[in-house]
Amino acid sequence: MCGRFAFLASSEEIATAFGLQNVPDFPPRYNIAPSQPVAVIRQLQHQPREFRLMQWGLIPSWAKDPSIGYKLINARCETAHEKPAFRSALKYRRCLIPASGFYEWQKIDKSTKQPYYFSRAQAKPFALAGLWESWNEIETCTILTTQPNAVVAPVHQRMPVILDPEDYSTWLDFDIQSPKQLFHLFDSERIQHLRATPVSKLVNNAKVDRPECIKPKP
Repeated sequence: MCGRFAFLASSEEIATAFGLQNVPDFPPRYNIAPSQPVAVIRQLQHQPREFRLMQWGLIPSWAKDPSIGYKLINARCETAHEKPAFRSALKYRRCLIPASGFYEWQKIDKSTKQPYYFSRAQAKPFALAGLWESWNEIETCTILTTQPNAVVAPVHQRMPVILDPEDYSTWLDFDIQSPKQLFHLFDSERIQHLRATPVSKLVNNAKVDRPECIKPKP
């Protein structure tokens, strides 16, 4: 799963990286956790891309209780097109979730897990593949996950789907509604220049959101 990530880019960097006209000032976030607001880029039918803030944890439009969002922070890319909670969003409501890096935890023994921070070597913002929904005027999102590539596999059995810039238009294209046209984007081995850094266990606490979270472990 992907349960924490960081997003450190300036509004100018976001606009340049994702082809946006207007991006509000967005403070650096070192430890974004489920249920918190996250930056999202979406493109409604025949409209320009737009920057939004959405709650992390997807609440399907048919949900009776918003607490379901706590269980739907991730969607498995292999089965999202089959699941009632995700299949409509995969067809019509895909989005980009900008990130600077993400965390996964490596199990050391029965009681110990070591957090790792995964980032691109260029230290530029990149996009995680996301889905969004609207429930009672609350907009929420989830992050798709896939099989790990060679960098992540020694640490964890899943990783978020990372999209390369040339894939952004395809992912956001409202006219692409067949999941088969998107499956090739879920191959994690396409993602190059990913690096793994062991970091402090400060990140285990969702209330801690400061630069020390991403600093290499001594």
